[in-house]
Amino acid sequence: MHRFRFILYRPIQFIPVLFGISVITFVLVRLIPGDPARIILGTRASPTALANIRAQYGLDEPMWVQYLFFLKNLGAGEMGRSTLYKIDVLKLIATRIEPTLALVAAAVILSLLIAVPFAALSARRQGRPTDHVVRIVSTAGIGFPPFWLGVMLIILFSVKLGWLPVSGYGNTLGEKIQHLILPGLTIALSLSAVLTRSLRAGMIAGLKSDVATAARARGMPENIVFWRHVVPNALVPTVNLLAINIGWLIGGTVVVESVFAIPGMGQLLVRGIFTRDYMVVQGVAMTFAVATVLINLLADILTVALDPRVDLS
Repeated sequence: MHRFRFILYRPIQFIPVLFGISVITFVLVRLIPGDPARIILGTRASPTALANIRAQYGLDEPMWVQYLFFLKNLGAGEMGRSTLYKIDVLKLIATRIEPTLALVAAAVILSLLIAVPFAALSARRQGRPTDHVVRIVSTAGIGFPPFWLGVMLIILFSVKLGWLPVSGYGNTLGEKIQHLILPGLTIALSLSAVLTRSLRAGMIAGLKSDVATAARARGMPENIVFWRHVVPNALVPTVNLLAINIGWLIGGTVVVESVFAIPGMGQLLVRGIFTRDYMVVQGVAMTFAVATVLINLLADILTVALDPRVDLS
């Protein structure tokens, strides 16, 4: 169990990372042109009304004072109050977190369902036409913008074929699954292209490893050698690659939620930026940051659990 000692001190290392993200987010969101008070009251608001709104939300204070209030709220487990929705940001995020988590989970599952079979097909037919096709497709898949790919999938599967809903999230479990297929597939087609290349390289190395050679020498069938010894070892670097791309995956949900009108945190972030709702933008950004570091920690734990040779302590 000494290999898992890093779990004890790793959270301490996350503190400066989250602090840096909070500073950058706080500064950048206030550099966005526009006045939140004028957006709330409209263009015909009087100077007195604008001053009252700025004082109510602390917008008339110096930036460093506003940041100290922001840190104070975080220390108390709060994220301020939304100027647009007129409720606590933490409660607002809690109502939007389920669609985003479901979208991320759907994207990861679909990515693995696409990447593992294609990588196995390519690795076991290395140098053949099938291998070349998989490599070309996986390379091309990296270049597709999510917003364009989402629109194309909507046109094909929703408008032309009528198989899946165009947008929204649904109410029942079955409706939610149907609504998540296209947005999840939009992210998965790009993410699986990266995972396929990593898995293919790991599987090719595994097929030539001493472990696979020893298993064949014992008379073990090739299929069992591949799926029992080669694939598990190839998954270890893929888990790390997936963790590295988690930031890109979360960023992809922001675009995809806007394309498919999913009421998640990504859509909330975009609307917060357009309405200069500083507290919402800061709260969503910090939530995404915490989720990213936690997923990276989980990936490290899975890596150590899958490969006894790895020691991160």
